[in-house]
Amino acid sequence: MSEISDAPRFAVALQACAEAIEAQLAGLLADAPEPGEIARPARLLAAMRHGALGGGKRLRPFLLIETARLFGAVDAGVRAAACALELVHCYSLVHDDLPAMDDDDLRRGRPTVHKEFDEATAILAGDALLTLAFDVIADSATHRDPAVALALTRLLARAAGVGGMAGGQALDLAAEASAAPLDVAAVTRLQAMKTGALLAFAVDAGALLGGAGAGETRVLAHYGRALGAAFQVADDILDAESDAATLGKRAGKDAGRNKATLVVALGLDAAKARRDALAAEAQRALDGLADRDATMLRAAARFVAAREK
Repeated sequence: MSEISDAPRFAVALQACAEAIEAQLAGLLADAPEPGEIARPARLLAAMRHGALGGGKRLRPFLLIETARLFGAVDAGVRAAACALELVHCYSLVHDDLPAMDDDDLRRGRPTVHKEFDEATAILAGDALLTLAFDVIADSATHRDPAVALALTRLLARAAGVGGMAGGQALDLAAEASAAPLDVAAVTRLQAMKTGALLAFAVDAGALLGGAGAGETRVLAHYGRALGAAFQVADDILDAESDAATLGKRAGKDAGRNKATLVVALGLDAAKARRDALAAEAQRALDGLADRDATMLRAAARFVAAREK
């Protein structure tokens, strides 16, 4: 199948995944308390819904689901793990938008959670979304094998924690206050943590849920890390070139806040070349899965490089 004909199929599949994940997240954020919960405060729950529902590409769940699908794993547990991942991503957006972090007023074309509610509620909403993610991923309904459930939980914790996304955000904040710009190697490490770690987790978790062999897992890990790096470079470029109406969030903030980006470190043209090279590297990595139909994962790499928002 040609790359051109793959694009519409990818768009349909991504939209279908987004709608399914949206519906499942809405169910997880229902009014009724779960067993063991005492009550779900209405304002906090509304803030959680505001942060998690109503938009987003849902690319991370898509990558997890499509990776698992390579190995015939298409059950409800895969979708639950994908929801857990998206809950972590949504929590990170709620907290990143806070005045103490990136100080954004707009997300997905709507007021950010702290603007729609207040800062304290936004902090609690992020905390609750993160906690709910681990509730979901540790549930026996996500995977019956306790060893797999434990491995998934640890993978997600490390992708989200001090050595992953949270650590990357700390490095990002430190770079804003630095007198000298970070070099390419330092920016690459920061981005591999802040953005790449959750994207890599999506692929790693899909491989684990699908029962991939050791060689296949290595191939997919290479793909996931190259794709994650390409995604962040593309994000840097969009911030430099696009506008708030297109992005659904504030544009041009990286330069205004002295953000450490590869656009700054390399220049715009070189950053675009790096984005495209990383997307191509991700696609080449999948050549190691000769007996698997990785069409959608290849299309995802092309989408990451070509996206406009």
